[in-house]
Amino acid sequence: MARYIDEILQPGEKVLYSTNAHWIFYFPAIVAWIVALALFVLSRQTVVEGLVLLCLVGSGLVALAALYWTVKGWFHRFTTETDVTNLRVVHKTGFIKRRTFEMALDKVESVDVDQTILGRILNYGDVTIRGVGEGIETIKTIASPLAFRSSITTR
Repeated sequence: MARYIDEILQPGEKVLYSTNAHWIFYFPAIVAWIVALALFVLSRQTVVEGLVLLCLVGSGLVALAALYWTVKGWFHRFTTETDVTNLRVVHKTGFIKRRTFEMALDKVESVDVDQTILGRILNYGDVTIRGVGEGIETIKTIASPLAFRSSITTR
């Protein structure tokens, strides 16, 4: 499957920077997989028959939730693209219901980065792009937001 940006590039336009949603979208799935594994190990450590069954059922249910969150996180990352070309900023989300945002670089007034403490440690954050006559667009939880901002503001 071709990337969205490759389908919409204009003649002479080059991709300067690409980023994606940060892997933090997998965090609920990671926690759920750890809990499912802990419940499974606990079921093997106990000798009380009712507790073994309870731990196994709990492990299975949590593993199903973890699988759902894993697929959901993967699908979000798979269907989200954020690129900077020599002419514009392009952000696309969604597969069936697609939402795109494009802004010419010469219309960009400012680029703001918002990072939490965890975002600074793990290098993710929200980027708000303000355009002259174009409005305001916020891109949530992208990887390397400072590098993304630099790729927009450096010409």
